[in-house]
Amino acid sequence: MTETIERALVRAASGNDVAPHRAIAPATSMPLEAVAVSDWRALSRDVLEPNAYYLPDWELAVNASARGRTGTSVLCARSEASAPALIGLLPVTSLWRAYKLPLPALVSGQPYGTLCTPLLDRISCDSAASRLLQAARGSGVHALVLRDVALDGAAMAAIATALGRDGLRMRVLQFHARACLDATRDGDTLLHDALGGRKLKRLQRQRNHLAEHGQVEFQVARGPRDVAAALETFLALEASGWKGRRGTALIQHDGDAAFIRRATTALAETNQCEIVTLRAGATAIAAGIAPRHQGRAFFFKIGIDERFASYSPGVQLSLDLTRHLCADPAITSADSTADPDNTMINPIWRGRLTIGDVLIPLYRRDPMVDIIDMALRARRSALDLTRRGLHAARNVRRG
Repeated sequence: MTETIERALVRAASGNDVAPHRAIAPATSMPLEAVAVSDWRALSRDVLEPNAYYLPDWELAVNASARGRTGTSVLCARSEASAPALIGLLPVTSLWRAYKLPLPALVSGQPYGTLCTPLLDRISCDSAASRLLQAARGSGVHALVLRDVALDGAAMAAIATALGRDGLRMRVLQFHARACLDATRDGDTLLHDALGGRKLKRLQRQRNHLAEHGQVEFQVARGPRDVAAALETFLALEASGWKGRRGTALIQHDGDAAFIRRATTALAETNQCEIVTLRAGATAIAAGIAPRHQGRAFFFKIGIDERFASYSPGVQLSLDLTRHLCADPAITSADSTADPDNTMINPIWRGRLTIGDVLIPLYRRDPMVDIIDMALRARRSALDLTRRGLHAARNVRRG
């Protein structure tokens, strides 16, 4: 967005042609680390809809060191009891910090994983949703932007109900479908239905050839010590591939490496994280991180040894992970948290979650919400245009 547009938006918002982020910066929210961890854990044990990326051990680790994700604030909702319980929680940051837009809105905090569904108490979800909205109003902003939320989930339904009581409606800014797993089914049956017998036979032949490098073994690390050891294997695999060449592997940045080491081992203390590894003899050829919350697993990241690409190591690991999750009575579903066009997981996990970004107005007939909406859509259009241009340029170079 150009400086001219930014200044026009500032004048519309405040009537002053001054530095945008100072003119309309919202009041300071509660720092994330100010929330009592015991309260946060109590809430996470009985939430309406699970989100492992907003568990305290994960989000606090992100906030402590992950690149571009530190300094997060939080909106909290509490009950009216004499000893108020935490019944709602949403990490947030300013619209300026999230998108460099100089407007009075808060944006859900980016927890590294692609899910920002708020934590709402299952029993008090209606009150929790209403009080989170009130907390946002108390921070001095005009709107909330929730990115990467499950649009058809129970948490967003509770927020929609709370908005309706105030005569308000959320606006969907963008949405897409991504892969998820119904882990209540038999794993082998599910895979046969998804891939078909011919594809499974081809993958089995690849696995048989892989065994020429040593016994093929699927390993699951659960306890803190085992998870810590398996994580180092994962980090090395991730850095050995295209993410390492691009410079985006977790281990290539001290803050990111510190975050994932802290988060995975802390979650393993409460059986909320597994790291799965596929080995051929002594060689790890693929590994993945799978945090858990309530009955849902989350496929956070995968790393592979590209020297074994002809054996489809990522797919082989995903097949074993699918069987593993389907055989676990504690897990009923899994969120791939993958891009909508992920060619590896989409054919295997045939369920779909509708994920999107929503704009939540906090006041009725508020022209500022239209300005925020316009700015967000203009930003997205500009980014889409840039991506198409870069894609076209790459195709020209290839041609």
